[in-house]
Amino acid sequence: MSATGKTISERLLHWYDAHARDLPWRARPGKEAPAPYRVWMSEVMLQQTTVAAVKPYFEKFTATWPTVEALAAADEAEVMGAWAGLGYYSRARNLVKCAREVAARGGFPDTEAELRQLPGLGDYTAAAVAAIAFGRRAVVVDANVERVVARLFAIEEPLPGGRKAIRTHAEAITPDERAGDFAQAMMDLGATICTARDPKCLLCPLAEECEGRKRGDPARLPVKAPKKAKPERVGHAYWIECGGAVWLVTRPGKGMLGGMRALPDDGWSARTDGDARPPLGGEWRELGSVRHVFTHASLTLNVRSLAANAGPHGEGEWWPIAEIDEAGLPTLFAKAARLALAQRD
Repeated sequence: MSATGKTISERLLHWYDAHARDLPWRARPGKEAPAPYRVWMSEVMLQQTTVAAVKPYFEKFTATWPTVEALAAADEAEVMGAWAGLGYYSRARNLVKCAREVAARGGFPDTEAELRQLPGLGDYTAAAVAAIAFGRRAVVVDANVERVVARLFAIEEPLPGGRKAIRTHAEAITPDERAGDFAQAMMDLGATICTARDPKCLLCPLAEECEGRKRGDPARLPVKAPKKAKPERVGHAYWIECGGAVWLVTRPGKGMLGGMRALPDDGWSARTDGDARPPLGGEWRELGSVRHVFTHASLTLNVRSLAANAGPHGEGEWWPIAEIDEAGLPTLFAKAARLALAQRD
């Protein structure tokens, strides 16, 4: 308890009541909690993705599929297409699986343990939905909360090992009442005040209690293990054109970019040698390459084009080139398509 007699949670909630961010999936402090569907949707989208990137996707998804029942009834390919560009596509597949299970059982369960059993809901998402949507006391620890707690209690053990201590301290300060608001307050504090670089300690409602600040260098916390160099991969994508249309395929449901519509390629996700065999014979033209960085590897994708009279053997579809922006290509293949179009023009 601070010198003012207020606990950490009381000080933080007082700050949150005045400074909460306005976000489309939230309710203002003191208002009725948002629907579990909206909380769940936003938390899935926000995994390893910025708020700015998520906002338009959240608004598009909730306008197209306003309820979990509507999403459950949606065609998975349509959902995957709407997700294109947001990344981490397994989230979209799990979104549909989870929606169908929730719809089948008649709604979201309201406890953290039951929520954790749903497809795609790990410890963090289950805790967030339980706290924010249902008012349950749950310990919600995302990257922002992790940073705030590590600094608040000067936790020196490097990540990921330090996460156990961080969770223990987060548990200790989570209140029984307004647990959802407290979780969102911690997120907002980390996103706007206790930032990764140049934390604004003079504006922080918890500055008085912060052990990291007392030690003079809060920005160095949490301590992170050195990053490993990402492996480099090389691959090829093929722009096959006929009569104003381009040949597109649907990637296998499992694996990288699974279930997404894409240009044919040479299986680069499983190779590092850059060897490539085009799917059709003919005079291929080299268009250049695009770069893309995944969480686990960096990729140079060389793009080749061919004017053809037929598509390759196997399943695929001719997609009108004039409507390529509506194909729902993931970012990697959207880059390749833009390169092909630039060369074509």
